[in-house]
Amino acid sequence: MSELSEKERLLRVLNREKVDRPPVICPGGMMNAAVVDVMNRTGHTLPEAHHDEELMAELSGDVHEYTGFENFGIPFCMTVEAEVLGSEINFGTLSCEPKIQKEVFPSVAQVDYKEIASILKTGRIETVIQAGYRLSKRFPDVPLIGSLTGPISTAASIVDPMRFLKELRKDGRNAHRVVDYVTDLLIEYAKLMLDNGADVISIGDPTATGEILGPKMFEEYAVRYLNKLVDGIHSLNSPVIVHICGNMNAVKHLIPKIKSDAISTDAPVNLRLLKEEFPFLTTMGNLSTFLLEFGDPQKVSAQTERLLRDGIDIIAPACGLSTTSSLENIKAMTDTVKKQP
Repeated sequence: MSELSEKERLLRVLNREKVDRPPVICPGGMMNAAVVDVMNRTGHTLPEAHHDEELMAELSGDVHEYTGFENFGIPFCMTVEAEVLGSEINFGTLSCEPKIQKEVFPSVAQVDYKEIASILKTGRIETVIQAGYRLSKRFPDVPLIGSLTGPISTAASIVDPMRFLKELRKDGRNAHRVVDYVTDLLIEYAKLMLDNGADVISIGDPTATGEILGPKMFEEYAVRYLNKLVDGIHSLNSPVIVHICGNMNAVKHLIPKIKSDAISTDAPVNLRLLKEEFPFLTTMGNLSTFLLEFGDPQKVSAQTERLLRDGIDIIAPACGLSTTSSLENIKAMTDTVKKQP
């Protein structure tokens, strides 16, 4: 058991099998650990690595080497899907992640439904796929996590988000059509990742929170389409992690309905209590990213030890890491997990 590879350990946890200790990971996408400290040390930098498969693979390798996170996680942003669907992207800087500059459609009624197969041949899809292929061949014992932007967040990245959220209620027919179409695209994108070496798919859907949607819309849209996506990925024989942002109190009763193999949560959630209430859940998280950015190594280590005592199955940052997070603090987190007897 003590000789488990990083890949074996993570896959066993996701399969609810016994392991020597929890894995400690950062899955990429919205939870990206390509911090400035790492890039300054290696010279493999963003935004260039968003567009170059070799650089993307090198930077992902750097993150694994310098941070101690036990996985590769690509891509390094949440804009790949929105870009291929037509939105304008600001690719950011060394210290600022890409953002949606302009959504392509003004409303759900005006979305143009293009052929998914042709869409997947555009933008940075091939860059991500080829970077993953390189990593999987070079480092077969390190789990490669392909990160997706979830259905609600992707839809809100191609339709003006304020109008999109209103139209979930006011134009349900077209809203469902948009989110369903986006989910179909995400399943096909995941298939490309898995066919080219990814071991796990992680879904980050920050717009799909109880705080934003409320319980009714969370169940009608978030749970429904996350499960369609999870089912599609499970049909490809891959485990799935789903990250839910924010305070989950309003929708906590709905979390067990999500069919993922692990639930990752934000810092406001008490994972110990969540495990007590739903002992069948595989829990992931949820070390404060505020602490990782502004705290000190001793406090980071102490909070990591608390998560370990609470029996959290996978140790990870609670949400997206600030690019200015110190490598010293990140290492305090990962080293604390790895020192477990």
